Order: sequence, then structure tokens, then C-alpha cells
Amino acid sequence: MANFKIGGFGVLPNIVKNIIIINVIVVLFQFALYNRFGINLGDYLGLHYWASPLFRWWQPLTHLFVHGDPIPAHFQETILHIASNMFALWMFGRVLEDMWGSQRFLLFYIICGLGAALCHTGVLTFEFSSFYNTYLSHQPTLQSFTQFINQNHLTINNPQFLSNWAHDLNNIDYSNSAKQLMFNTYNEMINETTVGASGAVFGVLFAFGYLFPNAELMLIFPPIPVKAKWFVGIYALFELYSGIRNSAGDNIAHFAHLGGMLFAFILLRLWKNKIRNQYY
Repeated sequence: MANFKIGGFGVLPNIVKNIIIINVIVVLFQFALYNRFGINLGDYLGLHYWASPLFRWWQPLTHLFVHGDPIPAHFQETILHIASNMFALWMFGRVLEDMWGSQRFLLFYIICGLGAALCHTGVLTFEFSSFYNTYLSHQPTLQSFTQFINQNHLTINNPQFLSNWAHDLNNIDYSNSAKQLMFNTYNEMINETTVGASGAVFGVLFAFGYLFPNAELMLIFPPIPVKAKWFVGIYALFELYSGIRNSAGDNIAHFAHLGGMLFAFILLRLWKNKIRNQYY
């Protein structure tokens, strides 16, 4: 088992330190821009779906440095988001950079982040295509619209809409109103923003578990030691389960996390790291 010594911020390797600094500066800039000018930086630097009018070519990279929402009501959530990502990067990334060197670690981090964006966008393409074919490729019926409402956990402003439609099934106005709501929901979905370094950080986490499988990590809750390989494996299964389940109110990009892990695995296999056996 490898011996790890936790040092202070000043002894961090350059890339990890600079990534943390850049992320903190960007978050502060997010709050400053929003509070002073009402500009949400995530609209420009966050990742958008490729069919969204908000998509820009640089977003698969820049979304790695933007966290949370600058709206004051989401302040705690944003701070927790960046704090958890940067803590994981500090804890595991410094070990990898010390071992690989700055150039290889930066390449690894960026590729994992881009891979996470690619996987996330791929899953969205499948989901949105299925959504469109199911609900928008034809005129909705009362039955299909009710299914749409239930599956997407939506609330209709007019609670009598469904009952009124049920008493007048052949009225095209109800069907047109239902389709408009479906299109509005679809447009909201494709314009959603994905932000955060989690995809790249999950790649770093996977690499640590892959290269140091028997290193013991102390969990916060419950406070017990667990080997890195089990921690990473269980975490990956949890992300897969959560991504497939896709429960209401879950705004976490689980398949981006898995994408970061997948590209980390691909890179590690390509590099065929010769020193892996030294850390068993």
C-alpha cells in the first residue's frame, strides 16, 4: 500500500493548484457579474445541448470551470458544488500529478472533462430524440398528454384542463394547447445548462482507484476505512443506478460522471502505466 502525506495548499503541484485557483476565481466572477449586471456566466461558459441556440463550440471545455448558479437563493448549493469538486481534486489529483508530471496530468484532466461532456451530450441526444418521437412527432391525445404530464412531473396552470378536454375529446384547441406546452417543455430541456468540474474530477477519482486500489480512504459517514477500489466501484454503480433511474428533481449529470470515469479508463489502458504494480 502506498504511503500518502497530506500537505498544505502551498505544496500542491502546479496544475492542481492552478485549476483550483481558476475555479474559485470564476465562481467569484459569476457572483460579481450576476449581482452587478444580472449576467449569468453559465449561459456563455456552461455546456448546452448541441441543438440549443445557446450552444457554443468552447463550452465542452469551459463548463469545467463554472460551478452552480449565481442566484443568491442557490448560494449554498453553489459553494457546496465547487467545494466538493475542489476537495476531491486536491485529495486525489495531487497524487496523480506528482506521479505523472504536470503535462500528462493536465492532458488527462482535460480529456476526462471533454469525454464527460461527450457522454452527457450523447445521452441527452438519445433522451431528447425519444422525447420528440414520443410526444412531438404527432398531435397529442388526452391519453398521451396525461402520460406526458405524469412522466415529467408537471403541474398544469388550469387544473380543469384535463377534465374539460375529457368532455370534449374532438376539440382541436385542447390538443393544440397541449402540444404547445410540450414544445415549451422540450425547449426548456434543450436549453438547460450543465456546469462543473465533476466529470474531470470523477476521471481523477477513477485513476486513483485504478492505480492505488488498496489505498485506504476514511469515509466521513460512516467513519470507516474503505479501500479505494471498492469506493470507486460502489460510486460508479451508484452513478449508473441514479442515471438510469433519473428521478424527479435530480439535476445531477450522472452520465457525465460515468463518462469521466470511462475516458479515464481508456487513457490508462492506452498509456499502459508501467508503475501500477508498485502501489498494491
